[in-house]
Amino acid sequence: MQRSIPNQKSIKNSFIYIVLFIVYESLSSIYLFLPPLFGVLFVLLINALNKNDTISVVLIAFCLIIFEVEKGYILFSSIIYLLMIYKFVLPKIIQNTSCDSCIKISYILFAYIGFYLVNAFFSNIFLLPPPSVNYYIIYYIVIEFFIVSLL
Repeated sequence: MQRSIPNQKSIKNSFIYIVLFIVYESLSSIYLFLPPLFGVLFVLLINALNKNDTISVVLIAFCLIIFEVEKGYILFSSIIYLLMIYKFVLPKIIQNTSCDSCIKISYILFAYIGFYLVNAFFSNIFLLPPPSVNYYIIYYIVIEFFIVSLL
């Protein structure tokens, strides 16, 4: 089966990025100064959904599953949460805010703080231990804001 001319994005490069993300994610579990790139994945998911790029959406969803497995979160909770935020909350933020960097920081804040609250809610429902809170989250938010502002 041939691929269309505008869709010449190499799948081989995407799989190389996936392998590098898996290695990076395992290193971020060992070395806490490396952010887990959850906010960056959220911004990449937003960009892929805006472009209707299904291959990128599937690959980012796979990376989010790797993130959940590595950090011990409930399976598919990040995908469900991020898609709900993308569908219901982000259009209101974009509509009410014209500041580009304000929108980007809200992406990161919703990714980290909201995801923690959703996992706390799910842990209450399923009688699981609550997710742990550490103060590295503030560091991760700042670092990932700088990374996202470069995207």
